[in-house]
Amino acid sequence: MTSAVHPTPLTADDDWWRSAVVYQVYVRSFADSNSDGVGDLEGIRQRLPYLHDLGVDALWLTPFYTSPQIDAGYDVADYRDVDPLFGNLGDFDAMITDAHALGLRIIVDLVPNHTSSAHPWFTAALAAGPGSPERERYLFAEGKGEQGELPPNDWESIFGGPAWTRVPDGQWYLHLFDPAQPDLNWRHPEVRAEFEDVLRFWLDRGVDGFRIDVAHGMIKAEGLPDVGFNSMTTGQRQSELLGKGRLPYFDQDEVHDIYRAWRPILDSYPGGRMAVAEAWAETPQRLARYIGPDELHQAFSFDFLDATWSADSFRKVIDTALAESTIVGAPTTWVLSNHDRQRHVTRYGDGEVGLRRARAAALLMLSLPGCAYVYQGEELGLPEVLDLPDELRQDPAFLRTGESRDGCRVPIPWSGELAPYGFGPEGSELSWLPAPATWRALSVAAQAGVTGSTLELYRAALRIRREHPALAGTDGITWLETEPGVLAFRRTAGHAELTCVVNISGAEVTVAGHGRPVVASADLTERGDGHVLPVDAAAWFERR
Repeated sequence: MTSAVHPTPLTADDDWWRSAVVYQVYVRSFADSNSDGVGDLEGIRQRLPYLHDLGVDALWLTPFYTSPQIDAGYDVADYRDVDPLFGNLGDFDAMITDAHALGLRIIVDLVPNHTSSAHPWFTAALAAGPGSPERERYLFAEGKGEQGELPPNDWESIFGGPAWTRVPDGQWYLHLFDPAQPDLNWRHPEVRAEFEDVLRFWLDRGVDGFRIDVAHGMIKAEGLPDVGFNSMTTGQRQSELLGKGRLPYFDQDEVHDIYRAWRPILDSYPGGRMAVAEAWAETPQRLARYIGPDELHQAFSFDFLDATWSADSFRKVIDTALAESTIVGAPTTWVLSNHDRQRHVTRYGDGEVGLRRARAAALLMLSLPGCAYVYQGEELGLPEVLDLPDELRQDPAFLRTGESRDGCRVPIPWSGELAPYGFGPEGSELSWLPAPATWRALSVAAQAGVTGSTLELYRAALRIRREHPALAGTDGITWLETEPGVLAFRRTAGHAELTCVVNISGAEVTVAGHGRPVVASADLTERGDGHVLPVDAAAWFERR
């Protein structure tokens, strides 16, 4: 399935994360080693040669900690152990050892805003009762109304419905997500000490970085004031409200004290240990506050993911992101898809049109300076699975809002003629979500070595990105004059130049004067001294 792999041990570059390509592994959907239908750490370990061959620099693993799995592991019951569903600590150690031997770094998800309701702290809090020290680790409050029968305020869960649940003794506890995910009280010293110790636990095991889940949410405004806006039912709605002013449970100034305490811990370990924030803020300037030499290394920029399929939209997002990057002295992060958002093949139109645009967007993203995050399966051109039976959906938001993220989480296809397409060992027929029949032609085996396949497009682009002098650094870009609907920019290093051209104009265009083509998302044909770039296509040209 893949070529022979020659180990490339980790470099000593502490700044590796500035221009890395990070591959997001949704653990339960990547590779199943034991035929139970769920991906696991041993499955990842077995597929490391594929990721090395693909050409990525690091893996970001979604949560694999002990959990009731109400929210796919983002409800953590033990931050220092592996859920048996995914293996054990020995499996983790073996996987990270092999990854490092192949030159692949490991970033793990950290979920500090809330725990599982099965966490020992929360079960102790319920047992101890109102006013107890155990309850002070969470956000318990008295209700409103004559008998305390109303929630303490008007906050609503990102998963829909009230953000408060009442317990038998009459108090209410806060959960910005599912009721099985009670929010921690980050003003409590025990909470802060606990997570500093958790950081050290995984750093001691060799992890190279952390992705901080809900990094903007740990501190809530004093007094828990009402939001005062119209009712909210989704995370998207709340992100829109951020533009009207800070929400009392998002992006509070005190959250930065947490990261200023974490940064010295990261810096005390060798090898460039890093952290990237999943953070939402009302302005780019406030988002930039999460980044810096005394806080976190990166913060996800979701504007690129949200850009519409137009030259103007992409250019505006790129210009804004690069300008912010210059201000904070940290690289931009580029993202097209992730485990919470519809896959970009489908967002861009689905079918042949969506795939054509997704391939072009990949070349656009991978030619930009900074760090790129690739969601598993996008290198195969996977679309969103839109027709999953309701009874199989497991996203906790589905029952509360009718909206589901399961369609982007279907296990990826590896090989074979029948589902689940090599997701598990040979002969295994189990898969926690079913893959559609159309994915047979999109499997790794079906695309490997096939000229023009999406997998080979990614492999070629990642190889060039790693080797080409003009793409090696984090220097900015130079926009070139083009006809309407066409994006073109150049990156340079010494005498080496690489130009990316993306055609979103609605008609084929002739590209000339940029040198020879080195990779393209669609077939190019020569015309005079240039090349014809089809509609919804991108190409890289080099001149040395």
